Amino acid sequence: MLLREVVDCSAEVRSTRSRLAKTSAIAGLLGRAEPELVPTVASYLSGELPQGKIGVGYALLYGLDEPAAADPSLTVEHVDRVLTELKAISGAGSKQRRVDILTTLLGAATDAEQDFLRNLIIGELRQGASGGIMEEAVAQAAGVPVGLVRRAAMLNGDLAPVARAALSDGADGLSAFALEVFSPLQPMLAQSAESAAAALERTGPAAVEYKIDGARIQVHHQAGKTQVFSRNLRDVTSQVPNVGEVLAGLGIDSCILDGEAIAVGRSGRPEPFQESMSRFGRQSSGGPLAAYFFDCLHLNGTDLIDEPTPVRAQALAGALPGGLIAPRIETDSAQEATAFFEQAVADGFEGVMIKALDAPYEAGRRGAAWIKVKPVHTLDLVVLAVEWGSGRRQGWLSNLHLGARDPESESFVMLGKTFKGLTDDLLTWQTERFLELETHRDGRTVYVRPEQVVEIAFDGVQRSSRYPGGVALRFARVKGYRDDKDAADADTIETVRGFV
Repeated sequence: MLLREVVDCSAEVRSTRSRLAKTSAIAGLLGRAEPELVPTVASYLSGELPQGKIGVGYALLYGLDEPAAADPSLTVEHVDRVLTELKAISGAGSKQRRVDILTTLLGAATDAEQDFLRNLIIGELRQGASGGIMEEAVAQAAGVPVGLVRRAAMLNGDLAPVARAALSDGADGLSAFALEVFSPLQPMLAQSAESAAAALERTGPAAVEYKIDGARIQVHHQAGKTQVFSRNLRDVTSQVPNVGEVLAGLGIDSCILDGEAIAVGRSGRPEPFQESMSRFGRQSSGGPLAAYFFDCLHLNGTDLIDEPTPVRAQALAGALPGGLIAPRIETDSAQEATAFFEQAVADGFEGVMIKALDAPYEAGRRGAAWIKVKPVHTLDLVVLAVEWGSGRRQGWLSNLHLGARDPESESFVMLGKTFKGLTDDLLTWQTERFLELETHRDGRTVYVRPEQVVEIAFDGVQRSSRYPGGVALRFARVKGYRDDKDAADADTIETVRGFV
């Protein structure tokens, strides 16, 4: 299959907002692909490399200015082999070998193929093909119910092999995917709400749990052996050695548990998120990370992912001592849920998770059954620069460089970047606005006069050596532009540091 077919499909998907049109375009391409290429094509259209990270960064990739080929000739098979070769490179002279291989690859690609490959390799292929759309496209191409595809993808954690099984063997192929101890599955994700009361309006009666702000872990245990997997399904057993020790003495035959590893101070209060992450994977003077669990997906030979929240909670409570379980209540009272949220924050936790009582465990999905509620912080910051967008945001100035005011130097201190929270209307407006404020450019970055104030919502502030102010925002997103404020009214760097 020519790479051009994938590139054309990607462009078609990016050009429409119709879910049906996106699904139809992807299904058509998957249906034309040879069976052995289906996983690769599905990965590319999901914006992912089957090889994972291949050691090629933005500077290296965009530093190459190889003239494009006039006619398409690259095949998907060839590109996949080249990317696999790139990943295997190591040792002395590796950078030059990568340059040589990439130069040859880009030289054989047309303009459109070069853009596609660059965005794919650095993870910026934003084309509007969400996981849900990809699952629907696989189901349409294979002629099977989408529910079978979603369940297989949930259990496997990777849509690519599921796509191949569906197109090769239909429903029978999908039935082979099952929950297995030591085979990690994607974690269930949560939506957000501004308050506990607002979350309860969406869920109805719910479980309200302390939200643990650490490293997400999925623990698999069977026959005395324990493996721990991270949020992205990497084996991190050696990074949390105490977890296996804890489970070893509980008399559990087999289990799959969902939880968080977190640093806890001597007072019993959680340490800042950054402390948890810095200790994740190494022993330090602070000691090992503590584990809190909040869900049980399998226990002693019984799969529980299809059971409702209370059943899984009961299994968890029967298997683990209370000190290992995130505090929780069940309620339909907004007042009681709000009080529990306030207690969680007072105890040093990030907020609460509100979970519908009738919900199964939907691995890998951000459905409406789980809702996170955290205190909302905002800062008024100044835009220092903006990067041109890619994928669906091609042609718009998108990624904002954010700065806080430094009264002593009468300048602005960079805190980080964000492209989150931007609607199409805001993208259109800010592109025009920042081109008016432009001072100079450097590649894809447009530097601007520090005049525009933007209100930024964020979850927290952490120490960071990456930025000159020594701090960075966590999960920053645009709340709105403040045309009523001048740059002199922006928050100071000391105000930002006060959140650490």
